[in-house]
Amino acid sequence: MDFDFSDDQKEMRAQARRFLEENCPPAKARAVMESDATHDATLWKKIADLGWLGTAVPEAHGGVGLGHEELCVLAEEIGRAIAPVPFNSSVYLATEALLIAGSEAQKAEWLPKLASGALIGTFALAEKAADAGPEGVQASLTGGALSGRKVAVADGVAADIAIVVARTGPGAEDVGLALVDLRAQGVERAPADSIDPSRSFATLTFDGAAAEALGDGAGWSVVEHLLDRAAALTAFEQVGLSDVCLDMAKEYALTRYAFGRPIGSFQAIKHKLADVYVANELARSNAYYGAWALSSGSSELAEAAAGARVSATEAAFLASKENIQTHGGMGYTWEGDCHLYYRRAKALSLQLGAARVWKEKLIRRLERKNAA
Repeated sequence: MDFDFSDDQKEMRAQARRFLEENCPPAKARAVMESDATHDATLWKKIADLGWLGTAVPEAHGGVGLGHEELCVLAEEIGRAIAPVPFNSSVYLATEALLIAGSEAQKAEWLPKLASGALIGTFALAEKAADAGPEGVQASLTGGALSGRKVAVADGVAADIAIVVARTGPGAEDVGLALVDLRAQGVERAPADSIDPSRSFATLTFDGAAAEALGDGAGWSVVEHLLDRAAALTAFEQVGLSDVCLDMAKEYALTRYAFGRPIGSFQAIKHKLADVYVANELARSNAYYGAWALSSGSSELAEAAAGARVSATEAAFLASKENIQTHGGMGYTWEGDCHLYYRRAKALSLQLGAARVWKEKLIRRLERKNAA
């Protein structure tokens, strides 16, 4: 079994990297962070024109019709560039939700708009800090009217539509996905502060807003499946970020001298960077497993996604933290770029649920699999 990407996919990665190096230096993220902009609209349009937003969307619905392996390739480069665009929310979550749960009519109406960049989508799950499952969902969809409140919605200020996790009945598992136009009446959104201001976060309040259930409202299982798919894709974004942090730290360690020697020659630095390298390679291995499970429709996706999520989250945090440490005092300054990567790493680590939540998921899933 070959878990590596094909030559065509590697060439796609090289082209994506060249494009982002030319069009998305770290200064782009800093510019959004230091302004009132929700994202870099010019970069977003260029990405849309390249067809990236519709990578895994069938041609019949306005997409490119490639697949999830190609989307994983692009996700890794988005992570390397810490691109200040709503790619994660709109592509990994809103588009994926429609692909797996939308009716044919819903796919025909919304997927072409998301694939072309005409609309930006997001995903709204959390209602309080301790949300962990269907029992935490209080937002409700009744008769086509959505009511409730969602917090920490990534790209919630930039988005035009949202896929909202809502209660559809009185039962514990009566939870599904609803699509709502955030520009419609009955929707209020308030910008929220976050550790990563290069992406917009919002609190969304719904007061009888018009909404439609995705598909037949298949319950919490469809929410879990969507999160698994997004976790596998986000893992590649985190791996890309981890790799560029290691590259930055290594380059600085080779060129910064202390006591007449490059600081990279000291064991204290060597050991730090070796630990980062090991964590990155472990995360990449798990991410490749997740990509295979996602693209092949394997029943192993649940375990693969959880493993990828945990290892990639830990690797991104370690790499971004040690990058700052390796740069020393300069790494802590606002003018330095190290904190941009640390901020993105922390934001990504929480967007789909913290690492501890995914560790618990992985344990439960492995226990069920072993018991079977």
